Amino acid sequence: MIDKNSPIPIYFQIQEYVREKIKKQEWERGSVIPSERILTEAFEVSRMTIRQAIQGLVDEGILVRKRGSGTYVNDQKVEQPLQSMMSFTRLMESTGMKAAARVLSFTERKATETEANVLEIETGSRVIHLERIRLGNEIPIAIETSVIPKSLAKGLTKAAAEHSLYQFLQEKAGLQFGEARQSIEAVSADERTAELLDIAPGSPILLIERVASLKNGLPFEYVHSFYAGNRFKFYL
Repeated sequence: MIDKNSPIPIYFQIQEYVREKIKKQEWERGSVIPSERILTEAFEVSRMTIRQAIQGLVDEGILVRKRGSGTYVNDQKVEQPLQSMMSFTRLMESTGMKAAARVLSFTERKATETEANVLEIETGSRVIHLERIRLGNEIPIAIETSVIPKSLAKGLTKAAAEHSLYQFLQEKAGLQFGEARQSIEAVSADERTAELLDIAPGSPILLIERVASLKNGLPFEYVHSFYAGNRFKFYL
C-alpha cells in the first residue's frame, strides 16, 4: 500500500492512494471516507501523518470535512462563467445542486460614504444590509454581503432573503437587471470566515466585489463575497 523505505514522504503516498481510489470510483463523490482511526491502522502510521495527508487533500478541494459527520469525497467544484451575472440559486440549479441560504444579518441602516458613491445615492440614504452564507447541497460555498438601496428593495424581509434575492427583486420589486462589473482577488481566510465556510484558517478563498446595475444603468446592489477556493471556480 505504501513503501516506508521510499524517499517519497509517507503522507504524500497516502494522498496518492486516496486520489487513485477516487479516480477509480472506488470512493465515490459525496461518500464518506474511512475514519482517521481506521486509516491509521490500515497504513500502520501515526494519526498525525494521516491528518497531514487528509488536510492536504482538503486544502486541494478533493476532500471536504463536515462537522459531526466525517470527511467526504468532495463533489466537483461549482463553475460559473466569468461574464455571467447569474443568481446563486440559478447557478446551483444548473449544476444539479440544491441551493440554500442562511441569513447572518439583515438590517436597515444609513449608507456609508463609499456605499453611497458606488450606488449613486445620497450619503445617509437608507439601505438594506444583508449578510448570508450560501450553500449548495448543505455545503457552505460562499459568504455574501449585499447592500441595496431600500427604495429598490421594498417589501424585502429576512424570510425572503433566505431564498433567491434576485428572484425577489425581479418578481416582487419589478427590477429589470442590466450589467455588472466585478473584481476577483485571491486572499486567505481569517478565523471567522474559515469557521463559517468550514475550512481551515488561512485557506485560499476568492474575494469578489461586484456592482450590479439595472437596465437603465442605475446601480442596485453592492456586493462583497468570499468563496471557498476549494469549492468554486470561474471559467472564461
